[in-house]
Amino acid sequence: MNRGIKGEYIFPDDADKKVFLEIVAEKSKNLHIRHLGYCILSNHYHLLLENSSGRMSDFLKQVNGSYGIYYRRKHGGKGYVFQNRFKSTLIQNDSYLRLAILYLLQNPVRAGLVQNISEYEWSSVREYLGKAKSQITDVPFIHDLWGGKKELANEIKGTAPVKLPVLKSEHGDLLGEYEFLEKALIKRDKRVVEKNCDRRRQDDRYFEPAGKVYWELERKFGVKFNRIDYATLAGKQLRGELLVRLRELSGLTYRDIAQFPEFGDLQLHSLAKLYKDARKRIAINEQNKVT
Repeated sequence: MNRGIKGEYIFPDDADKKVFLEIVAEKSKNLHIRHLGYCILSNHYHLLLENSSGRMSDFLKQVNGSYGIYYRRKHGGKGYVFQNRFKSTLIQNDSYLRLAILYLLQNPVRAGLVQNISEYEWSSVREYLGKAKSQITDVPFIHDLWGGKKELANEIKGTAPVKLPVLKSEHGDLLGEYEFLEKALIKRDKRVVEKNCDRRRQDDRYFEPAGKVYWELERKFGVKFNRIDYATLAGKQLRGELLVRLRELSGLTYRDIAQFPEFGDLQLHSLAKLYKDARKRIAINEQNKVT
């Protein structure tokens, strides 16, 4: 989140909020940042993001810079528009993510702008409920967090005021447990060390989180991977398609993929053959659809 310097109203009218969202949409696409939610008030904004390309700092710098230029040209004045660089909170898992989404959506109610969450025009609630003409958030993913749009709508309608149990640390705010922060820091440091030799992200290519790959396939085929019998032909084919997507959409190596339970019984050379066969089958199916 970030706010106007000295509490200044940096989003005084709807046109300004609209421009800000257009900038967010553009920078999200350019820098491959996955957007999960937003709420814009007169003097500050909240964004719920997944740092999917590792460039969240660049993203926020460009968003703040572009909007700052626009704001000064339109409204005048000099100097910085935003008070600080930005304030961020690390979120541990889906349970805390749902809590963060509800808290974000309740901002206009807490500010006394509306009585009901769904009445506010400048938050992602309109996208979640299908009332917005355009979308910048990953709405299917948000719906899946609640098990569907109807379930999300019911909770939005009936939820009590949410308080975030944010923990403070020398490394920043955390919505979760300290043990998770320790693991996240170890993982971050490992990535820094391996950055030069890790080919999982080349030329700033965007890779989908593995979790998203899983739930998209489960939604597509109406299955749960932990319930599939991989001794059957259908099970083997589903596992093959999962492997292809993890390789191509998530950028994972065979060694990475071997850590997932669906592939734990296979050797690395078997994964290579499975990938080759599955890729060939997918290509044939795609060709048949065209013809």
